[in-house]
Amino acid sequence: MSANDALTPILFSVPFRAPAAPDNLAAVIASDHVHGDGPFTKSASAKMVELTGSPTVLLTTSGTAALEMAVRLLGIGEGDEVIVPSFTFSSGAASIVAAGGVPVFVDIEGDSGNVDPAEVEKAITARTKAISVMHYGGAPVDMDAIMAISRKHGIPVIEDNAHGLAVKSRYGALGTIGSVAIQSFHDTKNIHCGEGGAVLINDPALVEAAEIMREKGTNRSKFLRGQVDKYTWVDWGSSYLPSELNAAVLDAQLDAFEGIQERRFEIWNTYSESLTQWAESLGGSVMSPVDGEHAAHVFYVLMPDQDTRDALLEYLRSKGVVGTFHYVPLHSSPAGQKYGRTVGALDKTDSFAGRLARLPLWPGMTDAQVDYVIDTVKAFQK
Repeated sequence: MSANDALTPILFSVPFRAPAAPDNLAAVIASDHVHGDGPFTKSASAKMVELTGSPTVLLTTSGTAALEMAVRLLGIGEGDEVIVPSFTFSSGAASIVAAGGVPVFVDIEGDSGNVDPAEVEKAITARTKAISVMHYGGAPVDMDAIMAISRKHGIPVIEDNAHGLAVKSRYGALGTIGSVAIQSFHDTKNIHCGEGGAVLINDPALVEAAEIMREKGTNRSKFLRGQVDKYTWVDWGSSYLPSELNAAVLDAQLDAFEGIQERRFEIWNTYSESLTQWAESLGGSVMSPVDGEHAAHVFYVLMPDQDTRDALLEYLRSKGVVGTFHYVPLHSSPAGQKYGRTVGALDKTDSFAGRLARLPLWPGMTDAQVDYVIDTVKAFQK
């Protein structure tokens, strides 16, 4: 690429177009089953079971919907506390508030973006009913430590695995370690269906309740399996299942997953190899997951301070490269202060969020675009 190409920005994220999606969509439109739980829902769910290792996968309309289900499946209600990292997406806390619970914000462990297990244990009170962790960038949280805390205090764990689909970590497959986990299929994720998600049920005792909750509080799933002769309203629920159109797109994406990941890792590795020394020369660093375990979902650089980060992002945009920051820490947000409780100063969270800059990463990027991003980043001097 040349300087003239800066007129056409390299976007931060571009949704992948799976080759089989048009045919899948045409098949749904030509059928008499466009609503949820049709053939493509069954196919995509089965592929997710195989890919994740979770015994039960239920597709949902979004990752947020999956989080809402996870919170309610664990019985979170009025005044109950759920410990959650402040550095996560708003849905991680909003799902708790929607059930009447209180998100309790804790600090991360350093430059991984992942929650600090020691801070989790400090935040436990008699009102703590769950621990919610998020594998940032698909790099695993220290789940040995988290599950030890869970067993010690008898508190279940929610895994927000929106970034970490199919990551096999030293702790086990991400999304299969806690009682319940979630995936997101928003179009910024490695695979997507525009808007979508999934709840992964790892505790068999929660499966029936999850099916009821997802189907508007009815036992329709049993009816469809021929286990009852009619279905009826039996408990709290909502309409969490996606249409067959979404499932058809997701099914095609799952078929292409291996190729998507191969290209994402090529780009991620090229960034890492090319930018580590540059970042260190400025007093910063690049994303460096422990044991190299991650999902190639994001690639970030950590600048020495927020002013330098902001200057880098401004410089990149001036050259046609769309980099970006990430979450505004929830403990400092208006809703976080209104609905949540914070334990500790959360200095590491504030520092990480303020220094973080993410680079474009999507499987359709050409080698020329990747090289241009790298050259442009390395041309920046604070």
